[in-house]
Amino acid sequence: MKKLLNLSLATAAMFLLTACVSSSSPSMETALKEDLNTVCSVEKSGIENVIATAKAYNEVAKAKGLEFRRLEVDNSNLITSVEEAIKTGAKEVNPKTFKGKPSKTKLPTDYAAQRACRFAISALQQADASKKTWRLAIPGDGYKY
Repeated sequence: MKKLLNLSLATAAMFLLTACVSSSSPSMETALKEDLNTVCSVEKSGIENVIATAKAYNEVAKAKGLEFRRLEVDNSNLITSVEEAIKTGAKEVNPKTFKGKPSKTKLPTDYAAQRACRFAISALQQADASKKTWRLAIPGDGYKY
């Protein structure tokens, strides 16, 4: 009986630890489960946690070739500029373009962190959604107008 109890406790601990380890590393599967309003909220999570989440998911997106670029600014450049603004305590962020020049876009630091987080996770979510709905973009492929 004692061996059965020890074995069941060891099995339960193993499942608990593997669940914790697998949920902490960002991947395409974890990005699909994320709620952007709660994960990327600066008020709820704090700016440091939001930018850490953005950085982790953006690395996955870059590895898959899915990094967002908006207004000539790559998401990695936006994340870098927010990290610098956090260190210096700046209220506004002026990220660099993909060519290395200062952008015309100036954003508040909190909004830039939220935007970087949303862009990093959305890139992975949209890539998965496109695999399921790509046929809707083909005109004349069995769909009636």
